[in-house]
Amino acid sequence: MEKTHKAVTGTGSALARYRQVIIGSRSLSAFVYYEFCQLFTFIPGAVGMVLRKLFWPRMFCRCGKGTVFGFGIVVRQPGKIKLGRSVVVSEYCVLDGRAGADDAAISVGDNTILSNHVMLSCKDGSITIGADVGINSQSIIQSTNGNAVTIGDDSVIGQGCLVIGGGNYDISDKTALTRTSPIVTDGGVTIENNVWLGANVSVMGGVTVGTGSVAGTGAVVSRSIPSYSICMGVPARVVKERV
Repeated sequence: MEKTHKAVTGTGSALARYRQVIIGSRSLSAFVYYEFCQLFTFIPGAVGMVLRKLFWPRMFCRCGKGTVFGFGIVVRQPGKIKLGRSVVVSEYCVLDGRAGADDAAISVGDNTILSNHVMLSCKDGSITIGADVGINSQSIIQSTNGNAVTIGDDSVIGQGCLVIGGGNYDISDKTALTRTSPIVTDGGVTIENNVWLGANVSVMGGVTVGTGSVAGTGAVVSRSIPSYSICMGVPARVVKERV
């Protein structure tokens, strides 16, 4: 939080800070093209969709053929975002690639769909999403301070889910301000292939959800779940094995 605030309000010209935080590049051509693409963000209907499909792919590090962009999408540091073929980014999604490093912060596989109001947020982290994944409305996937988040192929992420790598502060020093304390290194989150998270599931850092597993609605997954298991509750526990 403090680092973001300093980057936005710190020293230097407003334009320089804007390019640092939003564009992530000092390149004049990248800045100009990003600004050009923003002209199409809020154009409604078929006209807006066609214009975004024509011009937006060049804004990203990589964007496959057939990818579609909805209305009102927020994109930060697109040069660190890779999108596969036939990806659908629906209305009001947020793609925030502020990784700090030169490598791709966000990578989305072929045929994956991000429903309305999905947020993929990197703050010095990375998010890798496989192919044929569905992420439903209002879900938040976040990676911070090198705690990577990986979601395998063919997975389904329900409405309103939270998947967060590096989401905890180190509170061992009771005299320190929480907001200025370091983020705990937790190893991030790995969701393997063909996993189904029900609505409003939270998956915390340091957790692996095994292949073919299911987390029931509202579960808080704070420890790893074996493959082909069904888990429920707060905290989540395995209640059944898939036969």
